[in-house]
Parts: sequence; C-alpha cells; structure tokens
Amino acid sequence: MTKKRKHQEDFQKVKLKVGKKKPRLENATDTTFKTKAIQIPEQLKEDGVLPTQNRKLNIKDLLSQMHHYSPGVKHNALLGLKDLLSQYPFVIDAHLSNIVSEVAAVFTDKDSGVRGAAVHLLQFLASKIRAEQIAPFFPLVSAHLSSAMTHISEGIQEDSLKVLDILLEAYPALLTDRSSILLKNFVELISHQQLSKRLKSREKLSWMLSVNPNRRVTSQQWRLNVLIRLKKFLQAVVDGSSEREDEGLQEQKDSPRSVRSPVCVSWKVHANNQQCIQLFENGGLRPKINSSFRLRSLTGVMDSAEKGLSSAENLKGFIEIIIPLLIECWIEASPAQSAPILGNLLESDSQQLMQQVLSIIHLLWKLTKRHDETYKMDLWLRMNYLVDFKHHFMRHFPYSLQETAKHKKKDLCKGNKYCMTSSNSVDHLLLNLTLCDIMVSLASTSTLQMDSGWLDLIRKFVTDTLQDGSKLNSKQVNRLLGVTWRLMQIQQNKVATEPLIKAVYTLYQQRNLLFPVRTLLLKFFSRVYQKEDLRTQRIRSRSKVLSRWLAGLPQQLALLGLRNPELSNQLIDIIHSAASRSNKELLQSLQATAARIYDPLEGTLVLLPAEAQRRLVQLVYFLPCLPASLLAGLSRCCIMGRMSSELAATLIGILRMRSSFAGWKCQVQDNSVNDVDYFSFLFSTLIGFSREELTSLQGIRGKPHISQSQLSPVRLYLTDLDQFLHHWAVTEVTPILPSWQGFSTLICLSANRFHQCSLNFSMICHSLSTIPSQSQCFDILQTGICKYLVGLVVIPDSTAGSVLCAINKLLDQACILSETLHKFLASCCYSLLYFLLTLDKEDAEHLQKRDMLWGSCISALALLPRLLRLMLQSLQVSRICREELPVVAQLLRLLMQHGQLRSHMITNEFLVQQIIKDIMTLKSGEVQEQWLTDLHYCFNIYLASHPQGPGPVNTVY
Repeated sequence: MTKKRKHQEDFQKVKLKVGKKKPRLENATDTTFKTKAIQIPEQLKEDGVLPTQNRKLNIKDLLSQMHHYSPGVKHNALLGLKDLLSQYPFVIDAHLSNIVSEVAAVFTDKDSGVRGAAVHLLQFLASKIRAEQIAPFFPLVSAHLSSAMTHISEGIQEDSLKVLDILLEAYPALLTDRSSILLKNFVELISHQQLSKRLKSREKLSWMLSVNPNRRVTSQQWRLNVLIRLKKFLQAVVDGSSEREDEGLQEQKDSPRSVRSPVCVSWKVHANNQQCIQLFENGGLRPKINSSFRLRSLTGVMDSAEKGLSSAENLKGFIEIIIPLLIECWIEASPAQSAPILGNLLESDSQQLMQQVLSIIHLLWKLTKRHDETYKMDLWLRMNYLVDFKHHFMRHFPYSLQETAKHKKKDLCKGNKYCMTSSNSVDHLLLNLTLCDIMVSLASTSTLQMDSGWLDLIRKFVTDTLQDGSKLNSKQVNRLLGVTWRLMQIQQNKVATEPLIKAVYTLYQQRNLLFPVRTLLLKFFSRVYQKEDLRTQRIRSRSKVLSRWLAGLPQQLALLGLRNPELSNQLIDIIHSAASRSNKELLQSLQATAARIYDPLEGTLVLLPAEAQRRLVQLVYFLPCLPASLLAGLSRCCIMGRMSSELAATLIGILRMRSSFAGWKCQVQDNSVNDVDYFSFLFSTLIGFSREELTSLQGIRGKPHISQSQLSPVRLYLTDLDQFLHHWAVTEVTPILPSWQGFSTLICLSANRFHQCSLNFSMICHSLSTIPSQSQCFDILQTGICKYLVGLVVIPDSTAGSVLCAINKLLDQACILSETLHKFLASCCYSLLYFLLTLDKEDAEHLQKRDMLWGSCISALALLPRLLRLMLQSLQVSRICREELPVVAQLLRLLMQHGQLRSHMITNEFLVQQIIKDIMTLKSGEVQEQWLTDLHYCFNIYLASHPQGPGPVNTVY
C-alpha cells in the first residue's frame, strides 16, 4: 500500500470545534478604548441658579426669545429683560455683550411695539452702563442705528431718532467718533441725491429736499425733528473738540474748561526749599516749532473719512451739502413775500424750524474756527454764502412770533416792540440773535463799507434789545454780548462803540438780574476795559460809560456783602485789575467806599471767605490815602479774629510799605499814611483791645473772669482761648532771642504754635525796627503804654503778655525805661506768674496759655534786672493771706532754678533772703510744711552756696 504525500496548500480552512475559543485573526483591528469623565463645574450648574423674573425666565431664556418670529414674544422678552435687570443689576455686567447685541438688533424690527420696548430698555440700560463699559460694543450699536436711520420704513426711521436721543444723552463722545457716517444719514433723512443738470457725468451730485406723503407727520415737522437731532449731534461734536483742543488759544472761548487754576506760591516756604514749583515749557500752550519738518500725528494714518468733521476737507464737504438744504428749509418756513419788512410774524412751527436752521449753521461756523487756517475758511464762507444769507435771512429781519396769548395778557411785553406775547415769547429773540451772530462772523474791518447796510440793521436791533429793559436769560445775553463784542471789533471807533457800551450798561443797571447774567455782563465789561487799556495812545478817548461802570464796582461790592460770595469774588478781581492799572475813577470810588468794605463788624472783608479776604487786603496797597479812621477799622479787623493771623501779617506789611518808614529810594505817594496814624495802628494792634473795651473791663470783679493777687495792683482779665490765641498770633515773640543780648537758650513756647505765633509779631516789630531812630520808636511805645495802660486796674492777659513781648523785642541799649513803666511791667509780671502758678490742672482752656505767658515773663525779667528787683520788692508777704504764701514760695523757687535768672537772683540775694525770713516769721510756731522745706533747699543750693553772697540761710534764722 502506498502513502499519500502531504503537501501544503495556500489557503487552508480552519476547522472550528465546539466549545473552543475562536482564534484571533492576524489582521484583526483592535477596537478597545478607554474613557475618562471631564467635569466643568460652571457648565454643570443648573439653570435654576440664574436669577429669574416673575415669569420664571432667566437671562438666557429671555435673550433666546429675542429671535422668535412672533412680535408678541419678542415684546414680552424685552419687557421681561427690563424687569429682570432692574431687580438684578449685576446680571448686566455678566451678559453685557449679549444684551447689547440683541437689543441693538431689534432697532430695525418690523413691529412698532417691539421697537418701542427696545427704546425703553435702551433708556434703562443707558443709566446703568458706563461709557467705558459699552465702548467695545458701540460699533455694533452704531451700525444698527445707521441701518435704522437709512431704513426704507418710515416708522423705523422715526424710532431711530429716539434711539439717537438716548445715545446722544448718554454717550456723546462715542457717537461723535462715527460722525462721517451719521452725518450722511442725517442728510438722507430729509433729502435725496439728484444728478446735477449742469454736468452730464456723475462727478457731482446735488441734494434736494424730499417729500414723503406716507409719513404720519408733515414734511416740515419731519425736517424739524431731524434738524433738532442734527443740532444736538453737532453740539456734541463742538463740545468734544473743545475738550481735546487748547481753549486758551482762542480769545472768544469762555468755556469753564478753559479756566486755569493759579499756582499758590508761598515765597517764605519756597525760600526755605520746602515748596517745589514745577515749570512747564510754553506755559501749557501749544509749542511753537521753528522747523520745516513735521512729525506725523497718530491721526495722520487714518482715512479722511474716519476723521469726520475734524478734517477741514470733510467739514467743507458737509457744509456744501447741508447749507443749500437748510436754505430750502428756511424758504419754506419764511413769511410771505408780501409781509412787512420789520417785525415779521412767524408761526410757532416755522419759528422752531428756522431756529434749528440757524443753530446748525452757527455750530458749523464754530467748527470752522477750530482749524488752523481760520482766515482762509472765513473767506471761503463769505464768498460762497454771504449773498444767499443776505437775500434769504436778512430779508425779513428782525422776526417776531405770532401772537397766540389771551387778550388779558397783551400788556406783559409792552416795552419790547419785537416781543409778541406767547407761551414761548423769548424764543424769537434767540432766533434773531443767532442770525446776528452768524452774519457778523462774515464781516470784518476790511469789508465794513460793503456790509454797512445790514450791519447797521443788526447794530440797531442789538442796541434796542439791550435798552429795552425786558428780562433776558443767560443764553440770550451770552449770544447778545457775543454779537456786541464782534460789532465793536469790526468798527473800533468811539462813535460806533460808545452806544453799544452804553446799551450794555443799561442792561447791567437792571435790578434782580440772574447770577449767570450778571456774571456774563461783568466778564464783558472787564474784557472791554482790558482791551481799551492796552491802547495807550488813545488814553484820552476812554469810554465815559466804562469809567462810570468801574467807579460803581466798589459800592456794589460793599452792598453785596455775603449774599453772593462768587459774584463778590468776580467784583474783587475786576477791581484789583483796574486798581493795579491806576484807574483814577476806580481808585477814587474805592477810597470813598473803603470804610464800608473794611468795617470790622459788617464789612465785606470780615464776611467773605479767606481767599476773597486776601484779595481785599491786597487792595489796601492801592488806596490813594489811608486815614486814621480806616486804619482804626483795619486794626480791629486784625485783632477780632475775623481774619487769619497770616493775613493780618500781610496787612501789616502792606501798611509798612505805604508808610514813610518803608525805606523807598524813589519818591512814593505823598501823605498816604500819616506817621502818627501808623504808630496808632501798630500800638492798637499790639494791645488787642480798644479804649472802650478796656474801660468796660474795669467793672468786672471776681472769678472766673478775673485773676487777682493781693501783692499786685494789676488784675488779669482771662480772655477766651480763641481770642487769646489769635491776639497772641498777632503779637507773639520769635522763639530765639537776639544774639546781641547774650542769650543762647530758647524761650519755652509751644512748638506747634511757633509758626503761627511768630509771623505777625515779627512783622509788627520789623515795622517798628525800620524806623531810623530806635530810641524815639521805643519812647513812642513807652508813652503809649503809660498813657493808655498804666493806671488801669484790669488788663487782659493777652495784652499784658503782648506788651512784655514787645519790650523784649524792641528794647535797645540806648533805650531808657521810665520808673512808671518799670513798676507797671513788674506788676504785670507778678500777676501773670501768679495766674500761671494757681492754674487748676483740670482747666484745659487756660493751660494752653501757660507756655507762652511764662516765656514772655521770664524773658522780660532776664532782659531787665531792674524789673526783677522791683517785682521782688513788691513781695511784701506781711500783706497777704496765708493761702498765698505757698504760691510766693513756689515762685521764688522757680526763679532761683531758672538758668537765665540765676545771676540776677544772686544779685538780689538779700531781697530773697528777706522774703524768706518774713515767710518764716509768719509760719513760726507751726509745723514746717513741704513747700517751705523745698524753698530752704533751693536757697541753700542756688544762692547761699555762692561765694560772693552772704552766709547760708540757717545763719540768718
């Protein structure tokens, strides 16, 4: 039998057996995989965590409903958004992007109810969202607004104006940044393009007013609505450009933003290197670059269309489009051709439309002044539009409003022949003034002959309006004064300007003028005066009306008082400016009114705030004469505490400069300050009380106002702390004694009172020290003290201390004190020292006086040995009660311990020894108290141990 040969086949079939696992194929794909969970906590939160409104809908639900096809659902979603955001304002910040985009998208919704709800919601959001928050999303809002303004539906166009009002009110700067697009939208709202008939090509397109009969309002009313928004938009552009540009370059700009606060420099502090003054190149103005090269600005990389009206080219292009349309609107609203030329009557709607036309032109004229080539722009405006303006605008000038009031109110405006009684009777005046402002801006001195006809008509209208006597608001007066100023610049001779100034002065003389109106009039007159004062070659032809106005300012300041501090500040600034220019009429009026202005009780000086007081004190320098009565009032102002000590020091310095002792090398004003009156002022300020007040104090007895000792004839009147500190601040001594007196230690004064207390006294002493003969100066002071103070029983503590300070400061080796003055000063010293030693520790008010009074007494005793001897001689302990003995012992102990007085106490050792002996005699037979033991100890240590003195005190007793 033969064997079968086994051979390998290419494809063998695998036999599968039951119960066995199928073998894995070689080309099998591995389909296994592993998974891990990803957890995001914020996304896993349920919708119930978000705040909901009353319908249980959160912000996501409401925003999603904004895309619903049903107008009712979208309307309810907008109402729900307002309800939700008003309850939970924090949701606005978290979903601001979505909210803004969804609300802006429905500006062009077909349903008017949805658009109305969107406008209300936008009004609510504008009050909650700041400009910097919405700025990243504002391009989207602006795009939807532009789409709504140019929409084919009239209702969407009308509602777009409401959206524009909200955005102009809340975000004017963001909206005006896209002026190039929005201005074109304004034009398209009232007109449409038409190919010019003169040009067959499409290089030039003209615009003409459009009429749409499908609108709910008339075409004239629609144009009025659009022009009102255009005027607001241009006003925002003007305000924005005034913020970015330097207002100081234009003389006519009086915006509050252009006011620069002055730098307050204290030269004494600056001299001590304690104040740094930062200087800026060019004074903060635009620098003058003397180079043919120019650096490219950041705005240079922008397209001219993106610059908007900031580009002169774009501004010219917009003017060329809008002015013809505005003239067409004016022609439609202007009165009939058959109407009389003067006082043409206008209906209310026509008047409003004409007012908006002129306001828009006026704002465009303002924008032309912001460019560098202003002169070229003015010539371009005059060349292109003066003829049309004269033909259409000035043809029926001036305009009046048609009478609509009842007959019983016809006499209300009888004084103004251009005034017709109406609910808004003042509007027509603003219309005429705006027209005048536009027209005079097109005139100049070189074109005066050509424009004399309509300029005379404007001048007559302005003069009659100013002299009419009717009440005008600040807006009307501002426009009226602007036209008046321009007329005065065009024709600068006195024949033309004097009637205008007189007319303004007639308005200025009205009573009960509003504060803004009064401020505008003051600024106008001040500006006219400064302009006139610069023309030195025409000084003889100065305006009489202007001189009369200046002469009345001091009297107005005195009558105004504290009723209007801001207006008083303006008057003071003008008076100061004219006084510094030596205006004769004003200085004479200021001299006549000075007694009322500087009255210490009810004068303007003591009523106004500190800054105004400083300006009034500076005016004292310009007064032609300073009589004794005025100096007496100024002295009372210094010592009554109604002005600061620093300001009192300034006043003292000014009076010294006006006196004959100022040391001027050149000739100054004659008889400005009498020498006797000058010394009286200094002495009265030093004393701090008038003669009448000192006389009334003599009848006061007992505590708590009087401090009395049995060893001194002088009783002290204890002044209030505020009065004492102010008086002391006017008469305080400097803390370091002069080196020529041989003292090297400091007087014990409160360090925190040093600066305030040394300033004014130093000024008084400096004023006295400038007198050539110091001995005569001291004799005058000595005579005043002996005449007015010696013999008084009650003297204020501040007066006694100030007298001692003055003696310490002014005493010279050549000065001789009389015996009467010596005794008086000795009594004052002991009364002050007794008062200080008997002070109760709980008396916080009088404790603050201790350091200052103690220092003045010790300085006087150290400077005048005779004074110390007289005070020791007056200590006759046999005349006092036993309660005062410890005070005398404490005083002796302190005097012996003081280093400055030790040498003088050694010289008077016998007197001290005798006083101690008398005290021991009175205390003999009693138990020796501690204060007596301390007195013995100090005497033995400081005096008895001295080699030149007698033996110790124990040898005496």
